[in-house]
Amino acid sequence: MRTLLADGRIHGGATAMLVEDGVIAWLGSGEPPAADAVVPLGGALVTPAFVDAHVHATSTGLLRTGIDLTGCGSLADCLDAVRDRVRAEPVALLWGHGWDETAWPENRPPSRPELDAVCDATSVYLSRVDVHSALVSTALLDRAPGARGAPGWSVTAPLARDAHHHVRRAALAAITPQQHRAAQLAFLRHAASMGIACVHECGGPDISGAVDFADLLALSGELPQVVGYWGERDVPVDAAHGLAGDLFVDGALGSRTAALHEPYADQPDTSGARYLTADEIAEHLAACTTAGVQGGFHVIGDAAVATVVEGFARAAKRVGAEALSGARHRLEHLEMIDAEQADQLAALGVVASVQPLFDAYWGGPEGMYAQRVGARAAAMNPFRTLHDAGVVLAFGSDAPVTAVDPWATVRAAVHHRTPGSGVPPDVAFAAHTTGGWHAAGSTDPLAGRLAVGAPATYAVWDAADLAGDLPRLDPDRPLPTCLRTVHDGTTIFEVES
Repeated sequence: MRTLLADGRIHGGATAMLVEDGVIAWLGSGEPPAADAVVPLGGALVTPAFVDAHVHATSTGLLRTGIDLTGCGSLADCLDAVRDRVRAEPVALLWGHGWDETAWPENRPPSRPELDAVCDATSVYLSRVDVHSALVSTALLDRAPGARGAPGWSVTAPLARDAHHHVRRAALAAITPQQHRAAQLAFLRHAASMGIACVHECGGPDISGAVDFADLLALSGELPQVVGYWGERDVPVDAAHGLAGDLFVDGALGSRTAALHEPYADQPDTSGARYLTADEIAEHLAACTTAGVQGGFHVIGDAAVATVVEGFARAAKRVGAEALSGARHRLEHLEMIDAEQADQLAALGVVASVQPLFDAYWGGPEGMYAQRVGARAAAMNPFRTLHDAGVVLAFGSDAPVTAVDPWATVRAAVHHRTPGSGVPPDVAFAAHTTGGWHAAGSTDPLAGRLAVGAPATYAVWDAADLAGDLPRLDPDRPLPTCLRTVHDGTTIFEVES
């Protein structure tokens, strides 16, 4: 089957593109080859489809049937939202996500007694926006007895660290297989509607569970491709693409569990939590390199980054720098890194899987980062430093932590809140397309590109104004709307006419 996309604006300069058997067979602006079917684009923009390099599919999909707290403007709003949902639709477990007390006038989350007062006897799990702590009802605690007294336990406050992992596992166990499947499909279909052809699922024992992970990787049909990373050490790889993703070296800044060299500015009695040593990191990297699979870690705070860099150095001594570099290991988030560390990681072929919307949501002099770490916030998420060092960037959302919105992600990387930390539009776009395929270990030089011989993996956009090959990404300008997403020649999304 030869299909011609005609009368459009093709990324790279052409106006038409011929696809044959799932591969791009011709690009040009002159007389096109013969085709079995012609698709008139009407001036629409065609680009490579996006890759979201860090997602949590089930957790994101559950928000479509649970409760989304990202829009709550106060502690009272949060409690009212829970009360209204419990009264309107009684359920055995209410799953919610997205509260952020740093933006509330009370500047604190609800206590457990306050939550219990509005949820009756319902088991309630409400993850903070960073998913490294959660508000839970007493009814849910009764399902997770191991949480009491574990690291991160509190009688009244949100739970973090091990205590949070206990209640999250209990909450996930209360969700039916049908709910899991519906959530996964809802997420993947939404991703496709945003021009995304591939997602990297970052699973793990404290995130989604092995059965949920395996079920997600087994999905097929007209859906985005799922590349799975399992965040655990010393386990068989099985269906996972690698033992990477959310294998935690530390936690998150919002929950004050990211590991810092100096204490938190707004809670000086803590410097966060570090879960792995440099030797443990080196051992994992060496084992993954020897096994021929990707390894990697979740790492945010500056103390955690220092530990990871040391772990890579020790691993290089064990297996050799060339072998380590060839494995294309990954680091997720990597928010507090300096130029010297970036140079060291670049020399070892490390991929930085980063989330520009973190800066858009929490950066700036008044944002959550500044509240947590003070003046240190200005140096966070230094995408330009990483790029200039030669570290390959792969952009993602960390959904449900930030929205699945690739053009907003590209814009956030360009218009960084710290001058000099952003990257040019073409670099940002490449990080969300070719960078994602590189991060997944692809060796195809045409992956993520529109070129003859490349897989026909593309998206069609209603985009008014262009600056070269890309839409204008000024902060106040409307972003493009996806009209169609195609992966390897198969349409996985098309807007209803």
